[in-house]
Amino acid sequence: MNDDLSLSQQIEDLLVARNPRGMQTAQSALSPGYCLRSAQMIAQCSGNVLIGTGFPVNGTYETDGPVGAVALYRALFAIGVNPVLVCGEPLASAVKGEYQVYSMPTGIESYSSNSIENPIQSLLSTHNPSLIITIELPGRSVDGFYYNMRGINISDQVIGFDDALLLADCPSISIGDGGNEVGMGNISECLSDLDIIPSATTCDELVIADVSNWAAHGIIAMLSKLMEKDFLSDWDNQQYLKYFAQRGSVDGVTGEKTLTEDGLACEVTESVIEQLRHLSGFS
Repeated sequence: MNDDLSLSQQIEDLLVARNPRGMQTAQSALSPGYCLRSAQMIAQCSGNVLIGTGFPVNGTYETDGPVGAVALYRALFAIGVNPVLVCGEPLASAVKGEYQVYSMPTGIESYSSNSIENPIQSLLSTHNPSLIITIELPGRSVDGFYYNMRGINISDQVIGFDDALLLADCPSISIGDGGNEVGMGNISECLSDLDIIPSATTCDELVIADVSNWAAHGIIAMLSKLMEKDFLSDWDNQQYLKYFAQRGSVDGVTGEKTLTEDGLACEVTESVIEQLRHLSGFS
């Protein structure tokens, strides 16, 4: 086994080590090396990269997803490509002052065949992406609707980003931690035993973790190894949790306005990042 593949598998195991929502079990459905393959996609891309995120919770959005999206945005910008955050309200307005943002309408009726203008086609024609990434973004189920972790239909609150992965002439990476996110259709056979209404949307490369933000950091750690530059060295997780909390974020599990990710304290993520940096040879 080559060193990069070995590192990728170590990262992949670390990302699901706690297994609160069954992702460690689901990992067996994935071909090992998915963090490496995702990092290679990023290293090889150019031009525009779309990063879709924003899981609706209690009329706003959760911390898990946007924080990892910004981490990926920073890494992509550092390697010379043009990242664009794709999200709906209120997240789009919250971040548009500091990041390139493309705001999408919420509610699946905006994405129906009866719509005057298809938002997905407009997005793709405007940006012509070389890569699409989704992180903690609700995915369409087999019945055509979207559901949160409690099985509640949230179709009126989501951006219908799924078809971007099908229609774009570029590869896609999806990140999730529970089964109801874009990309989880890749492992649909492993999700039937989970207490979730799963997403049926597929992607080219699926990366799973106990917390979706951790998967972003895992990919970045792998990218750091490939490019021999530590893209996680100056990441301040608490700073970004505060940034989003000031702009309306809540914890996705508790619904509380706290500096946590899926009920876990900031220090837990900081420990995961330090382990990732150590594995990739930067600490």
